[in-house]
Amino acid sequence: MTSAKMADRKATLDAASWMFNVVTSVGIILVNKALMAKYGFTFATTLTGLHFGTTTLLTFLLRRLGYIQASHLPFSELLKFVLFANFSIVGMNVSLMWNSVGFYQIAKLSMIPVSCFLEVVLDKVRYSRDTKLSIVLVLLGVAVCTVTDVSVNAKGFIAALVAVWSTSLQQYYVHFLQRNYSLGSFNLLGHTAPAQAASLLLLGPFLDYWLTGKRVDAYGFSPTSLDSFSLVRRVSIYK
Repeated sequence: MTSAKMADRKATLDAASWMFNVVTSVGIILVNKALMAKYGFTFATTLTGLHFGTTTLLTFLLRRLGYIQASHLPFSELLKFVLFANFSIVGMNVSLMWNSVGFYQIAKLSMIPVSCFLEVVLDKVRYSRDTKLSIVLVLLGVAVCTVTDVSVNAKGFIAALVAVWSTSLQQYYVHFLQRNYSLGSFNLLGHTAPAQAASLLLLGPFLDYWLTGKRVDAYGFSPTSLDSFSLVRRVSIYK
């Protein structure tokens, strides 16, 4: 295969990956919001635990098929990652539950400057003038949308704040672990998904009850809502 054909193939695969990422990201948000708003499943932590339970099954299958190789991750590092990641995902789901989809998406944009801030403080990274100007524009856009979005409330804003900072820390730590322990994305997922599934499914019902005053075991499951759960879990495997 010539270098030109290889470059075209890489460009096609990159474009397909970006498109798949966009479609699945939007799909997860819309289905999660439907579960919470339309079907009244307000148990965001338990829902996240179900996501990672399915992801754990997939990583187990991939390991058996040889697509995930054996690797090592110290328990202390795994514990810190799970803490950041659980706060991140639960915070995002609670933010989606308490805020509009528009504000939820706007809040996610603020992860860009926060992630850059962490790299500057922790890794002494220096950004160019153009990058700094782009970050300022993002911050201005977030500020305008936050002020003008009348659907924002105090607890929703706090949930978004927790979600943004914990997600930024989690993303920074992903790169830290991959760099320091030579872990690929699936290798890291094979370590973290079981721990996240176990912790979220164990603590989820109690945390959800504290947040909403409702018990997950009292939820009236229906065939339609179960189909939605199945869709979310299948899509979330690829995230």
